[in-house]
Amino acid sequence: MKISGIHHVQLCIPADKELEAMKFYKEVLGLKEIPKPKALQKNGGMWFQIGSQELHIGVEDQSFKGKHHPAFLVQGLYELRDHLIVHEVKVQNEVQIPGYIRFSIRDPFGNRIEFIEPE
Repeated sequence: MKISGIHHVQLCIPADKELEAMKFYKEVLGLKEIPKPKALQKNGGMWFQIGSQELHIGVEDQSFKGKHHPAFLVQGLYELRDHLIVHEVKVQNEVQIPGYIRFSIRDPFGNRIEFIEPE
């Protein structure tokens, strides 16, 4: 047996926030939307392609702010930071770790998202 990578990460949003989520993930973060399989479309939400991985946004009426999060590997971390600030997204500085620069945000639904770039 061998686990070879991550296929997708799923974050959740409230049921009545899909349009807001689409705007944030597609327009503000610039992610490429991909079609959900027909069998899952009835559940709501949306999927995005990020490199060879996917981000799935599911619909769930439970929300809380925890430490759980995806960390997106980026190029141009400071440009992204400036872009998010222009879009009035609050940026949280993180404790730096050897070899990387990073920060995190909360999406409009309370999900924590980290952005990280090798130094």
